[in-house]
Amino acid sequence: QVQLVESGGGLVQTGGSLRLSCTASGRTFGSYAMGWFRQAPGKEREFVASISSSGLSTGYADSVKARFTISRDNAKNTVYLQMNSLKPEDTAVYYCAAGPARVNLNYWGQGTQVTVSS
Repeated sequence: QVQLVESGGGLVQTGGSLRLSCTASGRTFGSYAMGWFRQAPGKEREFVASISSSGLSTGYADSVKARFTISRDNAKNTVYLQMNSLKPEDTAVYYCAAGPARVNLNYWGQGTQVTVSS
């Protein structure tokens, strides 16, 4: 089992940037695919981005393509989400997830709030 802790959320103005981090416990981080999801008030949780265990394969929701970048540092047990050109509609709680494959992410962090003001 892996435990995930997100950080880096906060309040930012439209057009600004934030970098989220998710640090995982354990020595098997490099074997897990990782992902970021988000949930806005009154909405269902939605996929944002994912990355393979090696970091060679990534995927993004259409709504964040060209603005967000997912990356990982296996030596630091950390996955990142660089968010640029933020919009008010990006406001949500962002969750980190881990699992055996990008399409099978079953461990979740507690989330970090991102608020984008207009």
